[in-house]
Amino acid sequence: MTIKTFIDRPILSCVISVAIVLLGLISLLGLPVEQFPEIAPPTVSVRANYAGANAETVQKSVVVPIEEAINGVEDMIYMVSSATNTGSASIQVYFKQGTDGDMAMVNVQNRLASAQGLLPAEVTRSGVSVRKRQTSRIKTLALYSPDGTFDQKFLSNYMKINIEPRLSRIAGVGEVDIHGADYSLRVWLDPGKMAQYGLMPSDIRRVLEEQNLESPTGTLGAESDNTFRYTLKYRGRYENESDFENLVIRAQPDGSVLKLKDVAEIELGARSYEYLGAVNGKPGTTCMISQTAGSNANEIIEAIDKEVDNIRQSLPKGMVMVDLMSTKDFLDASIDNVIKTLVEAIFLVVLVVYIFLQSFRATIIPTLSIVVSLIGTFIFLNVAGFSLNLITLFALVLVIGTVVDDAIVVVEAVQAKFDEGVKSAYDATVEGMSGITAALLTTTVVFMAVFIPVSFMGGTTGTFYTQFGLTMAVAVGISLLSAMTLSPALCALFMTPHDSDGKSFSSRFHVAFDAGFGRLVGKYSSGVRFMISRRWLTALLILLAGGSLYYMMMTTKTGLVPQEDMGSINIDVMTPPGTNLDETMRIMKEIDRRIEDIPQLMVYSRTAGMGMMSGTGSSSGMFNVRLKNWDERTADGDDIDSVIDEIYRRTSDITGARIIVFTRGMIPGYGASNGFEIHVQDQKGGTIEDLHHITRQVIEALNNRPEIARATTSFDTKYPQYLVEVDASAALRNGVQPGDVLEALSGYIGGSYASNINRFSKLYRVMVQAAPEFRLDTKSLSNIFVRNSSGEMTPINQYLKLTRVYGAQSLSRFNLFSSIQVNGTPASGYSSGEAIEAVREVCAELLPAGYGYEFGGMSREEASSAGSTVFIFVVCVVFIYLILCALYESIFIPWAVLLSVPFGLMGSFLFARMFGLENNIYLQIGLLMLIGLLAKTAILMTEYASERRRAGMSIVDAVTSAARARLRPILMTSLSMIFGMIPLVFASGVGANGNISIGVGTVGGMLIGTVALLFIVPVLFIVFQTIEERVMPKRIKK
Repeated sequence: MTIKTFIDRPILSCVISVAIVLLGLISLLGLPVEQFPEIAPPTVSVRANYAGANAETVQKSVVVPIEEAINGVEDMIYMVSSATNTGSASIQVYFKQGTDGDMAMVNVQNRLASAQGLLPAEVTRSGVSVRKRQTSRIKTLALYSPDGTFDQKFLSNYMKINIEPRLSRIAGVGEVDIHGADYSLRVWLDPGKMAQYGLMPSDIRRVLEEQNLESPTGTLGAESDNTFRYTLKYRGRYENESDFENLVIRAQPDGSVLKLKDVAEIELGARSYEYLGAVNGKPGTTCMISQTAGSNANEIIEAIDKEVDNIRQSLPKGMVMVDLMSTKDFLDASIDNVIKTLVEAIFLVVLVVYIFLQSFRATIIPTLSIVVSLIGTFIFLNVAGFSLNLITLFALVLVIGTVVDDAIVVVEAVQAKFDEGVKSAYDATVEGMSGITAALLTTTVVFMAVFIPVSFMGGTTGTFYTQFGLTMAVAVGISLLSAMTLSPALCALFMTPHDSDGKSFSSRFHVAFDAGFGRLVGKYSSGVRFMISRRWLTALLILLAGGSLYYMMMTTKTGLVPQEDMGSINIDVMTPPGTNLDETMRIMKEIDRRIEDIPQLMVYSRTAGMGMMSGTGSSSGMFNVRLKNWDERTADGDDIDSVIDEIYRRTSDITGARIIVFTRGMIPGYGASNGFEIHVQDQKGGTIEDLHHITRQVIEALNNRPEIARATTSFDTKYPQYLVEVDASAALRNGVQPGDVLEALSGYIGGSYASNINRFSKLYRVMVQAAPEFRLDTKSLSNIFVRNSSGEMTPINQYLKLTRVYGAQSLSRFNLFSSIQVNGTPASGYSSGEAIEAVREVCAELLPAGYGYEFGGMSREEASSAGSTVFIFVVCVVFIYLILCALYESIFIPWAVLLSVPFGLMGSFLFARMFGLENNIYLQIGLLMLIGLLAKTAILMTEYASERRRAGMSIVDAVTSAARARLRPILMTSLSMIFGMIPLVFASGVGANGNISIGVGTVGGMLIGTVALLFIVPVLFIVFQTIEERVMPKRIKK
């Protein structure tokens, strides 16, 4: 089957294209839609709770055994752990990109089993949870009471009982995380009454264990001849506060009964009181929803919105549910923008083609090729398991100017035959195709070859490159198929020679264009001859381009992805160490009052007790702010950076807290903020104070660097604490075991999980602890008693020595070493790459022996991918060279193509610098495409020149004739690419930074690259063809 078959059978050609389009449309319907592909490394989260324990105790007794067990689990990259003064332990284990998250979770659970025996009994009883962390948060909802009818505890639990189950059932929802504590039955002990009756907290726990339980009591009359059988049903666990109040502790000697209500107050309270929430200044709570891997974010959010509308109908009066954040907003706006750009690019490309061909009929053919190629690509996306995301959509926008190339070459070849005097469209098509088929195949294979090595990259950057590159390669492959089947068939049917009557607009335009283009060809020919006669100039230009390219690659600022206006802001608040929760909330209310009338704010939530950067604790807090839609923020000062500056300005004089305003990271799953993240490690086992001192020196040095706007840490060792020591000799003299002293202290002050209660069709914990008024300060200890061996109660404070000390609110470890996390943002005008380099220099200079540092989150990915980019570019160039060697059967001629590429890359970097852009993944993807495009364009000329040389022409005549003949298709393909990118260069609004990064680099590279290529390639061809003929022996075909 040859090309002529498709020319002779136009219906077959059309059927192939229609089939591709139909399959593409069907595939498009099933494609998941998301902002970015699954880029973040799979993460498994291990959580445990040790009630009443401080950070150091949690780290030693819980974190260390678990970490030791998990360390080295299959495909693990690194792990981060934290232990806090609230008794919570958290370990995040990060795995290699591509690891199955479920399998990773099972492996962690298996490793964890070996550590269970080493954990304290209280921790094992509370349970150690292992969860696959869903990194892609797609929505945040808030429930609040505008009139204050309901308090935050009620709202949190209303959400957990009535809303969470409905949201969790939606297909694709991975996790629903509600801020706020579960209900818990609180048994508030009165230490004075307990001592009066000779009781200890352990006695109350035993009563609960013995009387509040489920029991299988069996059946009467089973296995007998009785007529009836009766199932015995025990009442089971208690459900009401009154039931617990009436629990019998013991019978008194006087015959009365001592009940639980005689020594304690019982209420349905909260499991934890370490959280206070508000929305728009009113009591409220928030809930964060994550999607499962491979699901369609847009579809899930639509389903959530539909369910939330139903939920709103049944909400009690005085309750309101609002959206705080939804990735769909940014995603929809971005996709709308990309589709608008697609349409504009297609229009501009078609316009360029029409100007060159001056025929509506001829212009339809490349236009159809664009449609077939773009829609056909969806088939591949579906089969490869890719999603419709910003990366694949950008690939489709970029590829518009490329997929039209092959069709342009076909149409232009047929037009050239008409210009030579061929009258029949069929003959012109057959003759035209015979001359360009080899060049079409060569150019397309070379272009696709650029993206093949890219798909073998690992990590986050590898995912970017793979999805981008393979999407482009497939689109270009389909455009080749279209150019070999549909385009020639349509050329033979539709195309006609230009009218020579000169009356119609088309023919007058044709005559004028031809005259103008003829003059251009004449000037171009003399320019080529000028360059040929001064070959030293070409060598000088190549050296200049190479040197400039190297200099600009080394000095252009770098980054991973450009930061966009995502429509939401986070504010992290940290009050001085030891500040109580209510005081933190008071300061946050002051911040609230100052920012509430910023016009760009739409809705915001306030949370005390936890912060995105400062972690959990009474001195931490955060705001989640949703801004108005982008189309409502178009004036000066409405952009996200101006809003952040305004928040800083309004809160600058609040001295009682450290306030950090930041936007969420561009790529989900890489930390809360978009700046850099490092972990300073103590690798020699020193004190936490020494590590803190060194970290402060690092932070101070970083803040003095021009590349860094601010570097901070939430870590502090100034939290007020008391060091507790038990006087064992005094205790034993009075018949008290030292362990009983600590147990009493733990039971009254720390509290313990004693039993369970069934309520609202859920299972809640029963917590036993002294009432808050009995544990206010050290004086309270004089009212706490412990029982000695003879049953007498003795005050606990006589066995305790309390020393005032200072310590940390939370302790962290990174890869088994104690660490302190430092977060920072690059200064305005500097990129994240430059900030990372500054961090490296500061740490190399300041960190003494025994201390180290590692990057975390997005910074780790960026730091590790920096060296791989150059390697990829080298591999791509080597690939192209090998393919060209095979095609030309020569090791010299390919250099004529390759040496023209540096001009385009240099142009790309030059334009990036002129526009103040950073060398990020988007720019690099544009560069990769440029390598393929410029090589593809150069081949059009060298292929033609090689044919003329084989036909017997002199080398100079062959190359000048090729230059003249190929000027039109080269200009058409290059200008269609450049014009296709114009909408990206002037992009504004949502996703503009990414658009500009790709557009500017591509336009600059194509513009300078094409001009250089037109004059440099002819000279290079002469040089290398001459070397080829002198060095390589001439082979005689038999």
